[in-house]
Amino acid sequence: MQRFAHFLKRLLPSPFSIALVLTGITWLLAILFAKPQEASILAHTQDVLIYWANGLWSQGLLVFAFQMMLMLILGHVLALSGPVDKVLAVLTKNMRSGAEAAAWVTFISVAVGLFNWGLALVVGAVFARKIGEFAAANNLKINYAVIGAAGYSGLLVWHGGISGSSLIKVAEPGHLAGMVSADLSALLPSRLTFDTTVFSTMNLVVSAVLLVALPAVMYLVAKKAKPMGIALETRVEQTRLSIPGGAERLDYSPWFGKLFGAVVLSVVFLFFLEEGFLGYFTPNRINLLLFGLCLVSHDHVSGLLKALDEAIAGASGILLQFPLYFGIMGVFNSSGLISLFSETLVNSSSELSFPLFTFLSAAVVNIFVPSGGGQWVVQGPIILEAALALKVDLGKSILALAYGDQLTNMLQPFWALPLLGITGLKAKEILPYTLVLLVAGAIIFVSALLLF
Repeated sequence: MQRFAHFLKRLLPSPFSIALVLTGITWLLAILFAKPQEASILAHTQDVLIYWANGLWSQGLLVFAFQMMLMLILGHVLALSGPVDKVLAVLTKNMRSGAEAAAWVTFISVAVGLFNWGLALVVGAVFARKIGEFAAANNLKINYAVIGAAGYSGLLVWHGGISGSSLIKVAEPGHLAGMVSADLSALLPSRLTFDTTVFSTMNLVVSAVLLVALPAVMYLVAKKAKPMGIALETRVEQTRLSIPGGAERLDYSPWFGKLFGAVVLSVVFLFFLEEGFLGYFTPNRINLLLFGLCLVSHDHVSGLLKALDEAIAGASGILLQFPLYFGIMGVFNSSGLISLFSETLVNSSSELSFPLFTFLSAAVVNIFVPSGGGQWVVQGPIILEAALALKVDLGKSILALAYGDQLTNMLQPFWALPLLGITGLKAKEILPYTLVLLVAGAIIFVSALLLF
């Protein structure tokens, strides 16, 4: 493992360079394999580049990018508050080894990931950071990269949970019919409720196994991993050495920010009453909740703003990488490359092998299109049509896509960016250990698709 980790560290560039490489590969694949017969190479190349440029600044996707950046920043700001520090200190103070810490971080990350992917991103990263700070302060020998990988494990399970993009969409009345032709829509149910997907026997068993197996795997990995030094920046200190006069006194008021935060949280409560517990958790609602918690958790507005300065630095890597991946999605969608790729796998499958081929295709496509919702939009119609033709259970087919989509998050560095910003780790440091998670997850998912 140590030799493999060292090899990957030397081999892998930064996540931004990886995004550029994937962009070039996508261009090449689209030019070579998605060219219409009547088009010239030059004209098709121009079209591919236009698809890419249009995808870069897709309005809806840019809104999503801002939501994700805000979620990361607010979560980081919340992590720098006194109350969160005290709670996490209670969770970390009894950690006696790096192996024990890795197991606990994995368990919490997976549990939260099954609940909500956005919260899992923040909670896993913050918990891993706190473990690193505790280890550095108490001279506890750990491999911080293993802990960081453990904090990312929630993204290995999220799409099979209650915030899974495809699972939420197919539960909407009429959504399935809108994904296929009018002839096929008559063969589909109006909706697939959570009892056929999230709470199906197969998925409940998979979720339970993940909750037990992944912490155990990371415990063993951490036990064998060589300890590494931890160099973390000094945290924000909320002290008031001098308080300015005039209106600036509001910035240091112990009640001003908390009062405003209480109002925000009351709005959150109203949304809970209106939309229900499960219906509440959208990116905007999560950010509203985080914003309110940030306001009430910091001693004063000035302390919050100091924490904000540090948190923004952790989100800087996402700013340009989001559009690059949106450009990749634009090429895949507009050129027909994703349909060509998926149809090739589906057409070569049988009733028995179809879920496995769906799982494999989703895993590969996720490397280039790291968005569960976007992936469902482009692969969903193909999966539904093939499942009807092969008479494969629809719920199982959609879960196969969900499992494949989440699996290669452990290989694709895009969603690790928030964690890297908070923990101060590099992608090449955690990747050897996220690949272990990938292998463990693949075994669990494939076994479930074969047995159920």
